[in-house]
Amino acid sequence: MQNYGGAEWCVDAQYRALFVFFCRCVGIGAGMDAIIAEGLTRIFRTPIKQEGLGGAVRAFFRRRYREYAAVEDITVRIAEGEFVGLLGANGAGKTTLVKLLTGLLYPTAGHAWVLGFVPWERSDAFRRQIALVMGQRSQLWWDLPAADSLLLHRAMYRIPEQEFRRWRDFLAELLGIADKLHIQVRRLSLGERMKCEILAALIHKPRVLFLDEPTLGLDVVAQQTVRDFLRLYNRETGTTIVLTSHHMADVEQLCRRVLILERGRLLFDGGLAELVRRFSSEKWLRLEFSQPVPGELLERFGELSHWDGTRAVLKVPREEVTQRAAALLQHFPIADIAIEEPPIEEIVRALFRRREDAPPAVLVGGAGVSGEAASL
Repeated sequence: MQNYGGAEWCVDAQYRALFVFFCRCVGIGAGMDAIIAEGLTRIFRTPIKQEGLGGAVRAFFRRRYREYAAVEDITVRIAEGEFVGLLGANGAGKTTLVKLLTGLLYPTAGHAWVLGFVPWERSDAFRRQIALVMGQRSQLWWDLPAADSLLLHRAMYRIPEQEFRRWRDFLAELLGIADKLHIQVRRLSLGERMKCEILAALIHKPRVLFLDEPTLGLDVVAQQTVRDFLRLYNRETGTTIVLTSHHMADVEQLCRRVLILERGRLLFDGGLAELVRRFSSEKWLRLEFSQPVPGELLERFGELSHWDGTRAVLKVPREEVTQRAAALLQHFPIADIAIEEPPIEEIVRALFRRREDAPPAVLVGGAGVSGEAASL
């Protein structure tokens, strides 16, 4: 047994086998391409008004508009059972793409199918097989206990009562909120509310789950609890999950594949290891010395990102890491040395900084990369 945030999780083989058996009994799991998007584009048209009364009068008689592409020419396939991270700076188009794939927005151009359905047709059969959790929006009634909102979900999705209660209680135990379902939602902590939101999204056993910033505002313990649950749920049920998050720990721990959007266009589609290899031109040398070493001497061997006398971190060119490490061992009293890849967060931050400097370069599935991207 392991304890995460006050909730005990059984993670031994016997428990996992029981969880798999239970999920199969209630009918979770299938095999197909869950999501297909081809040339998906959404252009927004917004009015422009000058300040003041004069601007308001002019806008009334002669309105001007500005158009911008929130999502532009997105083509991607996601197989059923995948856990995919959707990354991008604010305004990159992540939430717009999620809304297109859940049918909340109509596209300007392109096509998409989710579980074989066109999302914006919003058929009942489609909506019964997907779920959307948004960290900044709530699907639970604020003044009612979560249990009452779940009863409304049972009625909407026409879930048999016995099946509903069995699945609800099972998920509540996994999430560690079995004793919170009968407390008003507004009296719960932020972490407890998010767990209730996830439970409500899964109550009808969707085959595709969209999560938009599910750990937003949560403390580190609550974040880890949510991650542990989502990892277990995806692995044992085969539910397709698309996750958008600004917390890189969410993506690193949960997602085997990432999609990076930049100004509405798909910049990268591939695994995290491929992202590091393609977009990082350096490695980090983490050094520990047996006696203090001057920082100015270390700067001769690379970019010094951290130094406190007996510990230092040097950024060195990837192709020269072996030679630089050997030179350091020869010239300094090194007690320990480690060669590391730069954190994913650093690489993604460098990619986001490109927004102000150049048009996006497209790299899909490890294909070629433009010169400005390679220079990162």
